[in-house]
Amino acid sequence: QVQLVESGGGLVQPGGSLRLSCAASGFAFSMYGMRWYRQAPGRERELVATMTSAGGSTNYADSVKGRFTISRDNAKNTVYLQMNSLKPEDTGVYYCNVWRNMNYWGKGTLVTVSS
Repeated sequence: QVQLVESGGGLVQPGGSLRLSCAASGFAFSMYGMRWYRQAPGRERELVATMTSAGGSTNYADSVKGRFTISRDNAKNTVYLQMNSLKPEDTGVYYCNVWRNMNYWGKGTLVTVSS
């Protein structure tokens, strides 16, 4: 079955960096586009970044453009989210997502940006 396991979250000061990872299994990872979402307290889940299966195309939410970078290693079945210049409003639970006939989600990893 499809499994997505996020890691790399934590507490970081404003201006700091974190690198999130999402280890995927149970499907042909290299054939699917991958997405990162986040959900801040009291808010709806929002799309942060997307990457096509071969990694040739990426898209970002306006709020993270120039600060976040999505990447993938198809040999390791892993997708990453490099987050730089973090702001308090980046706080939330970050989820990895793939659409394979239905939406699959990981359990998420918590990112807290605070001084």
